[in-house]
Amino acid sequence: MQRFDRVLGILLFLRSKQSVSASELARHFKVSVRTIYRDLETLSALGVPLYAERGRHGGVRLLQGYFLPPLMFTQGEAIALLLGLTLQRSLRAAPFPTEIDMAEKKLLAALPDTLRSLLTKAEKLVGFEKTPNDIFHPEPASQEPPLIALSQEQADLHQSKTISTFFQAILDGNLVLMHYASPYRTNTSEVLMEPLGLLWDRDRWYLAGKQVERNRPLGLWRADRVLQIKPRQPMVTVQHEFDVREHLGQSWLQPAMEQWRHLASVKIRLSCAQAERLQQDWYYRHAHFEPITEEQVVMTFGEQNPTIVLELLRWLGPGAELLEPYAWRERMREELRQMRASYPPPMTPGGVFACTSWVMTHPASRSSAWDGRIHEQWDNDERDYDQRDRH
Repeated sequence: MQRFDRVLGILLFLRSKQSVSASELARHFKVSVRTIYRDLETLSALGVPLYAERGRHGGVRLLQGYFLPPLMFTQGEAIALLLGLTLQRSLRAAPFPTEIDMAEKKLLAALPDTLRSLLTKAEKLVGFEKTPNDIFHPEPASQEPPLIALSQEQADLHQSKTISTFFQAILDGNLVLMHYASPYRTNTSEVLMEPLGLLWDRDRWYLAGKQVERNRPLGLWRADRVLQIKPRQPMVTVQHEFDVREHLGQSWLQPAMEQWRHLASVKIRLSCAQAERLQQDWYYRHAHFEPITEEQVVMTFGEQNPTIVLELLRWLGPGAELLEPYAWRERMREELRQMRASYPPPMTPGGVFACTSWVMTHPASRSSAWDGRIHEQWDNDERDYDQRDRH
């Protein structure tokens, strides 16, 4: 190994460790301890702030806050980083938005002129589609957070500052004090917690952390519902182990779904095919599915809003039946009657109900054939609810 490569390697090695002895460096780079001391003197002469600690557990370390000078990237590395910055900018709210712009300018400056002019317009070359709205899991409309009064641009900027402050607190080992507004509560709450990580899910940032004053498991808070956030110095430094990968795939939702299932239970009888479709949904796949026959499954989940449940039943169509809450079945029956009234049976010019064979031989009347099929199906669904409720 050339001396220049070894000196740079020592610098990188010191960056990755708190403190290291000269003998450990000598073993790692397979040179003598005297050679290591000469290399350390070279680093010190170049302005690298080294600090030597004496004693049995002493060693050499970099002074806190030292960063490596600008690194040179290959053309491919610079392009990969620029594409990553383009993806980050496409998010609804990105952490450290000002720093993103500066980093992009520095990367562009390292590229040849031909590539620089092309990648300056990276947004025109690479597109990232935003997550579409979820019509089956709408946002609560009755008690929106106060941030809704801001314009979308102001709200996104506020969220960027929230995420940046939260992530910086993780790096600094600080706590954060948040004022949080939930649409499910009338008053805002104050939360003091240890920040642990960030999670991006369905166009939303979630802040992962543990509350300091309450003995509770890991919690997630939506960044767009944080009204105010400030870092706080911890009284005692305690860092919990955390790996955000363990919470991907909406696995964090499972405990909450279990709790809601017992508080406001909803049961729907489904065909196996319908159950398989719902098990692919990000939300309903965490419901409880219990086979009752070879062709039917009962799905149990928690929901207090009957409108959401009845919309799901109408979307599922034939084969899906609401079992509980029993009181909602009458409302389902009434909605079926109203929908049925919009599809009267087709009539022939003579006033007799049209048969399917007659309708299918007249292309202009094929829409009436569909009306008849829909009318027949709703008759069957309504009859099922009526017959079961009589027994």
